[in-house]
Amino acid sequence: MTGGHGWTAEAGDSGSAAAGLPARGPAPAGSGVPAGTGVAVMAGRSVVGAAQPPRSPRPAPVETVDSPRLTRLARDMAAARSWNARSAVLGAFWNEVRTAGTPLVESIEGDPEHRAVTFLWRGDTETRQVLLLVNRLLDRCDLAASLMRRLPGTDVWHLTYRLRADHRGSYRIAPDTTGFERSELERLADTAVRDPHNARTVPTRWHGRPSSAFELPEAPARPWEARRDGVARGTVWRHRVASAALGSEREIWTYEPPAPGGATDTLVLLDGDMWFGQLGIENTLDNLIADGAIPPLTVLAPHAVDNPTRRTEFGGNPAYVDFLAAELLPWAAGRLPVSLDPARTVVAGQSLGGLTALYAGYSAPYRFGKVLAQSSSLWWRPAGEPAGTTTWMTRRFTEGAPRELRLHLDVGLHEWGMLEQTRELRAALRARGYGVSGSDFNGGHDYVCWSVALAEGLVSLLGRPKDA
Repeated sequence: MTGGHGWTAEAGDSGSAAAGLPARGPAPAGSGVPAGTGVAVMAGRSVVGAAQPPRSPRPAPVETVDSPRLTRLARDMAAARSWNARSAVLGAFWNEVRTAGTPLVESIEGDPEHRAVTFLWRGDTETRQVLLLVNRLLDRCDLAASLMRRLPGTDVWHLTYRLRADHRGSYRIAPDTTGFERSELERLADTAVRDPHNARTVPTRWHGRPSSAFELPEAPARPWEARRDGVARGTVWRHRVASAALGSEREIWTYEPPAPGGATDTLVLLDGDMWFGQLGIENTLDNLIADGAIPPLTVLAPHAVDNPTRRTEFGGNPAYVDFLAAELLPWAAGRLPVSLDPARTVVAGQSLGGLTALYAGYSAPYRFGKVLAQSSSLWWRPAGEPAGTTTWMTRRFTEGAPRELRLHLDVGLHEWGMLEQTRELRAALRARGYGVSGSDFNGGHDYVCWSVALAEGLVSLLGRPKDA
């Protein structure tokens, strides 16, 4: 196996993941689990829940505006009196696009808080229509509203949104050269690709086609994301850990900080295959630690395996919490410089992983004293559980005995449904005396937003006061 950030092989940990914990029954003395807790680790135990979020239309369509640059292009094309002149105007425009990149971001007269954001596609004689898929600006219930317009007499396909100047997001574009009907736009959406005029991309789950990323001038800064020269680097390993709770092995990414100097704070970060396997979160961790924004931190990041496995194991699933609390953390304690103090242990996740992190904190506060949940799938509930006016997870926290927890809950302003549910959960937690932080970021259900918010959440939960 290879240490550092350029790992290639795996650490072969095929022994008992529980590192001395029994498969069932009370936890042994010294394990960090309170006496009488009786953490159950039952192979194959799972809770079936709703597999998909409810599909509901966007509360209001995204506002579109005219692009000043395209208005000028249309005027220049109309003024050109010959084919050669029109070709020169159009060629100059595309040269400008290649230099500046896309989307085009323009000021709106009299509206300093917003920008005109123009997405472009260069079509050809075979192009019939072009579908723009911007994360959470797209309404899956009305895909036709996201079809781009063609500037008459040109190969320019465009759509301009009026967006607040701190927006950040990702998108793909689906050009149609075969003639999909309006009823087939879902099929067209599945063919979407990144924007060839935008150099910045973001990976997608399960190694799918990458998306393009964009951010407007007032989007929150990303001070810790880029790899820096001269910064001490932690070490990333890959291990295989046997789990009696899940009835299988799991691949685990671990991050060990440079010069830990004793037992470190611990982060259990779900979907490690995305965070370490594709997004390179180790650079952010290195920079946070180097800047003193967080103390040295050891990270345990399980692979989610695949989408069916993730949907089965995540959510309010006791077996998965058993794996994290009674197997993974004790396994790490025997090998890595981790603290098992719950006040120094964070469990974090996004989407269905966010709901899982909340459930882990609720179910195992003796292991996880801090929860970082982003865009949590609060729509999830066990099969047979009535929907109710309050989400299942919110009811657990409001009806159960208070836990010793601090929570950081993020959600996007464009995540209709999830936004309202997260705000409701924050309010309910605060009413019961929980310490709760978090932001409503201007974006969608999106790794380009979560990566920035994850760093900020770690600082909120683990950062030490400057005068401490």
